[in-house]
Amino acid sequence: MTETVLLAREDAVARVTLNRPARYNALDDVMMRKLRAVLAEVAADDTVRAVLLEGAGPAFTAGGDVAMFHSRLGKEDDGITLAGDDFHGSIRLLRGMPKPVVASVHGVAAGGGLSVMLACDLAIASESAQFTLAYASIGASPDGGSTWFLPRIVGLRRALDLVMRPEPFGAVRALELGLVNEVVPASELAARAMAVAQALSRGPTLAYARAKVLLDAAFDRPFTEHLDHEIQTFARTAKSADFAEGVTAFVEKRKPRFQGR
Repeated sequence: MTETVLLAREDAVARVTLNRPARYNALDDVMMRKLRAVLAEVAADDTVRAVLLEGAGPAFTAGGDVAMFHSRLGKEDDGITLAGDDFHGSIRLLRGMPKPVVASVHGVAAGGGLSVMLACDLAIASESAQFTLAYASIGASPDGGSTWFLPRIVGLRRALDLVMRPEPFGAVRALELGLVNEVVPASELAARAMAVAQALSRGPTLAYARAKVLLDAAFDRPFTEHLDHEIQTFARTAKSADFAEGVTAFVEKRKPRFQGR
C-alpha cells in the first residue's frame, strides 16, 4: 500500500507530503491517522527547524473524503468522530509545532484542506490555486479550526460569508483576505516554498515557537495580562543561545548564526 503521507528531509527542513493524488489528497481516516503520526514525529525531532507541508499530484488537498462520509451514513459507529479526532490532532500539532510551518498550496484547498492551510504559519500559493470553505456544500458545519482561524484573519463578517457562501475563489482573492502570504507562478511554487522554509530553518527557532504561543493567545487575554506574558517570555528567551548569538552578532555587525536553541 502506498503511504498516504510522506516524510523527507532537506537539511533542517522536514518535507511532509499528502500523498493520495488520485483523490486530490482527500483526507480519509487512514490518511488523517498517518498525518497525525508524522507531524508528532516532526514536532519531537529537534534536528528539524522548519516544516514544509505540500500535496502530491494536482492539488494541495480537497479536504475530508466525502466518499468516506457517505460510506458511514446511517451507521451508529464512532468512525467519523475517531477520524475527526485524528484530524484535529493534526491541527493541534500544526499550531503547536515548535518550529515554523510553511504550506505550499496548488490546485485546490477545500473544506478541511483550507483548515489545514490556515493551521500552518505561512502559506505560499500558486497563482492558479483555488480555495473554498466547502462544508456547507455537503450540509456540514466547519471543523479543523477554521471557525477559530477565519474570524482572526478576515473578521467575523467575512468569515460568515466564506462559510455560508462557499463559492471557490482564486489566489489573488486569498492574498487580499490575508489567507496566504505570497502568490507565485505555478512553475515557481515548489522552489519558492522551499526557499521560505529553508530561510526560516536558519532563524531563531525557539524565539519563533514562543512568538507563536503569544500570538495565538493574543485575542483571549486582557492587554495588561498579555504584556506580562510578553515580558516573561522575553526574559526566558533571553537566556537562550540564540539570543546571545543575536545580540553579539548585532554588536559585531555581522549576520547571526542561529542554532535553534
